[in-house]
Amino acid sequence: MLKKLVATLPLIAASFIFTPVVHADNHGMKKDIVDVAVENGSFNTLVAAVQAGGLVDTLKSEGPFTVFAPTDEAFAKLPAGTVEMLLKPENKDKLVAVLTYHVVAGKVTAADVVKLDSATTVQGQAVTVKASGGNVMINDAKVVIADVAASNGVIHVIDTVLLPK
Repeated sequence: MLKKLVATLPLIAASFIFTPVVHADNHGMKKDIVDVAVENGSFNTLVAAVQAGGLVDTLKSEGPFTVFAPTDEAFAKLPAGTVEMLLKPENKDKLVAVLTYHVVAGKVTAADVVKLDSATTVQGQAVTVKASGGNVMINDAKVVIADVAASNGVIHVIDTVLLPK
C-alpha cells in the first residue's frame, strides 16, 4: 500500500501544479471536459479532432468520463499526415475509434488508476495500465498530469496518442 502511495504522490503533486491553469469557475460551476481542454490551450489538435468526430456534445454531457488526453505535442509525434488523414470526413469512423479509445466510462482518478491493470475504453478495447516508479503508463503513453477535474469527469494528460489495435 505504501509503495502505491509513494508511486501516486508525484501524480498528485503534478495535478496541483496543473489545477490552477485548467480550473476555471463559471459562477461556481467547473467547466466540462471540452471547456477545460479548450481553455488550456495544449489540446488544440484533440479539440479539433473531437469536433470533426462529432463528439463535442457527448463530452459535454453529464458523464462521468475519464479522458486520457494527448497534448498537441503527442499528436505531433504521429507519422506525418496521420492527423490530416483522420480529420477528413471520409475517415470519421477511424477518427471516432481513435478518440473513443481515449475515453473510459466513469470517473477514474489517479488513486483508482494505480489499482488497475487495464481499463475498457468506450471504443470497446482495453488499454493496459502500469504504475511503476512514480509513473503511470496507459499502453505506451505516460500520464504527465493526473486528475484534472471537470464537471463531468476527469482528465489525465498523456504524452502519446493511443491507437486501437
